[in-house]
Amino acid sequence: MPNLKQVIDILETLYPLRYAEQWDEPGLIVGDLSHEVRHIVVAADPTSAIVDKAIEAGADLLITHHPLFFRSVHEVGGLGFRGDIVRRLYGHGCGLWVGHTNADSAWRGVGQAAADYLKLEHQRPLVPIQDAEAEHAVGLGRIGTLHEPMPLKDFAQHVFNTVSMHGMHTELGVQVCGDLEAPVQTVAVLPGSGDSLFDEVRAAGVDVYVTSDLRHHPTTDAIEQARYEARMRAQGIALGQGSAQTRPFLINTPHAAIESIWFNYALEDVPQAVAQMTGEHITMEWIRDTTDPWTLSITTSQA
Repeated sequence: MPNLKQVIDILETLYPLRYAEQWDEPGLIVGDLSHEVRHIVVAADPTSAIVDKAIEAGADLLITHHPLFFRSVHEVGGLGFRGDIVRRLYGHGCGLWVGHTNADSAWRGVGQAAADYLKLEHQRPLVPIQDAEAEHAVGLGRIGTLHEPMPLKDFAQHVFNTVSMHGMHTELGVQVCGDLEAPVQTVAVLPGSGDSLFDEVRAAGVDVYVTSDLRHHPTTDAIEQARYEARMRAQGIALGQGSAQTRPFLINTPHAAIESIWFNYALEDVPQAVAQMTGEHITMEWIRDTTDPWTLSITTSQA
């Protein structure tokens, strides 16, 4: 069977670490490089409950999208949950590898998987990465078009259905900002927190932006700017992109749920790459448990 070092090399060929954002530190977090890998478990977050299930499943490697160490950590002792997770992983011979923003930008990574399952055509990266070694266009997010226009409310339902069926069901649903009856066809999608790319999305001239973690103030500023630019265009003043209609509308999705769509591809791509590189066959499974911290979303009065 392949050892952990061989599997990590394969993972980092599929999801190169050079694609990671400057602030990010994905890759191998826990693991003995000489340990054999027979069974891999994937999940959105390395929570304590997910680690328990990975160990119970006999995993030699746990692959998560979100990091165990997202910000600076100065101890992994018994004072905190991270130290306990590291201890249990090592104690049961299970490594931990994180594919975060490197997987976001990779071919058949997080962004492309979401765009594909949303059935976007004529795709290109929202924020391209120039990589002479890449055979396909890579970069953060995707821009594409729907086969035919549909009302914003129908597209929002399509997003909800896609995320729930192919990603992760959560209690959060989706939120929509815009004219629900207006037709949309060009779409930008960035799984994960996306309000830092409002300028790039507006410059792309798309009809709707699908992302996550939209905060009140950046979102209000973004839609107000879109409305202002549309008003100027209606007066014949060339400002922004598009027609005299407000663009882009916004769809806010549960963060981990839309990112989890990627695992549909990883479950195919990783074992295939391991077999091609080593001649060995590993097994993989996806723990689809909801890792969003929220357990209830109340949207109407119960009085």
